[in-house]
Amino acid sequence: MRVRFLICSVFSISLFGLHAQENFSASVDIKTEPTDKIDFTETNIGLTYNKKINDNSQFTNKLDYSSLKMNYDSNEYEFVTDLNRLNLIQNKIEFSHEMSNQFKWTLSVTPTAGFEQHLDWKDVYVLGSIAAKKQINSSIALEVGAARTTIFGAPQFTPIVSLDYTINENAGLKIGFPNSKISYSNNPRNAFSLTNQFNGSYYHLDSNKDLSVSASKAVLSQMTTAIEYERNVDKNWFLNFKAGYDFNKKYKLLNDSNNNVYDFKTGNGYVLGIGIKYKQ
Repeated sequence: MRVRFLICSVFSISLFGLHAQENFSASVDIKTEPTDKIDFTETNIGLTYNKKINDNSQFTNKLDYSSLKMNYDSNEYEFVTDLNRLNLIQNKIEFSHEMSNQFKWTLSVTPTAGFEQHLDWKDVYVLGSIAAKKQINSSIALEVGAARTTIFGAPQFTPIVSLDYTINENAGLKIGFPNSKISYSNNPRNAFSLTNQFNGSYYHLDSNKDLSVSASKAVLSQMTTAIEYERNVDKNWFLNFKAGYDFNKKYKLLNDSNNNVYDFKTGNGYVLGIGIKYKQ
């Protein structure tokens, strides 16, 4: 219990150090994905603070907690009936600075804890990124950088590259890796988007886990293509809906050396999500 309290304090210290922020948001999202052999249900709770330090610099702190539940085909996976929930805590600390009207750089550090039930220091790892964005003209901007992410499962370094194109005041296009997006808003209360995103997660399993394979970690990864709709229902409250499909979905167990010891071969699946957000 004491270890869990200390770890949670590390993740929340930056949030508690902020006062009277101009911008704050809180969100709750639920996403479900049935595949051929396993049904996945994920619940995410997020808190975000934004603080403008001066005319050129901004500080952002986002704290997320997600709970992923798995419902297995009992005839296919008898040996993992007790591996049915994985938890993830992430505290993204981001600083951005505009060097000029045409150049901006962003640095982020994300302490992360991926665990099964019992949170410990071994579950904590650090992700992060650094990127530079160049405004080529009034409509086009280019961003390049590098990040340590879990988009392919286990933490590794990946590139960041995107080309942003402002079509008009209501529509925009972003092409890049790991995220691409087409967005459109027909009025201030409606926002539509088509997104393509590489994403994944990485968890440590409890040491007393009784498995027929020598696994100590679990990884998930997929490429998600989805249509999203966000509705501003009043001044501060937003509803969002998501429908899409996960391609190349992978769910594997690893040993202490991050070598694969079991592949669930779940197959791909449709994704449905709904969420509510409060902004001020």
